[in-house]
Amino acid sequence: MRLYPEDELYREMSFISYYFHWSEDDVLKLEHRQRRKWCSEISSINANLNPSKEKKEKSILDMKPLSFNG
Repeated sequence: MRLYPEDELYREMSFISYYFHWSEDDVLKLEHRQRRKWCSEISSINANLNPSKEKKEKSILDMKPLSFNG
């Protein structure tokens, strides 16, 4: 069994904390699926608020996912 990649965890935590101003403890309490869902929701909000043909900011969810066997 492989653990969730540390870099990916920090990326998700930073993304959520930056936009929602949640504490590290609050974000760490979320399960993996919940963190991914919040990242998706934040990305969707950003895309709807800032529609553009040219993407200025890449969403965390647009990045190539790391393989994870958990």
